[in-house]
Amino acid sequence: DDDGVLIVGGRGGVRKLVQMDACPSMLHRDDAITAEINNNNNINDMNENKTKICETYKLAASPDERTPLPFPDATFDLVVSSMSFHWVNDLPRLLTEIERVLKPDGCLLFALPGGNTLPELRSSLVLAELERTGGVSTHVGPYVDLSNVGSLLTGTGFRLPTIDIDDISIGYPNAMVLMEHLARMGEGNACASRKERVGLGTFLGGACLY
Repeated sequence: DDDGVLIVGGRGGVRKLVQMDACPSMLHRDDAITAEINNNNNINDMNENKTKICETYKLAASPDERTPLPFPDATFDLVVSSMSFHWVNDLPRLLTEIERVLKPDGCLLFALPGGNTLPELRSSLVLAELERTGGVSTHVGPYVDLSNVGSLLTGTGFRLPTIDIDDISIGYPNAMVLMEHLARMGEGNACASRKERVGLGTFLGGACLY
């Protein structure tokens, strides 16, 4: 029951929220907007008996993935991650750390792009590069194969994993627009062994095949 409760930043029983990101600019991206909203709240409409129920803390994560999460064992009831696990190099290590900081019967809820993401762009670039250079390199991803997620979770100590797969089709008029959107989202190729640049012939060939 939310009657008599001032909802600030969340509801549904969430009383303390810890936000973590390895990128400080992303972590504090909306600070100005949040401050403006809080300053514009009409205090006169707030019941003096209402209580703030969601305290929010922001903590910059270490860029070194070998660093343990800075929390004691069994700290959190819930850990949420949205579209970030595919950027982690050592995912089993991170999942083990998350399992450590979760309370018994705690919940991990996450979403990530699957291994079959962007199949048309991937195949177009592979065929174009194979034709022009005689070899193949990584241009998209990498993404986790969803068939391995269940075993990955059970292998790192999680019980009763539940996996839902949503196939979302988004049409683009051409490969140029798609690549621009990926670049603006910061979802470029993250492989350390990737080529520094794609040749013009490969790029145009892939765009034509797409």
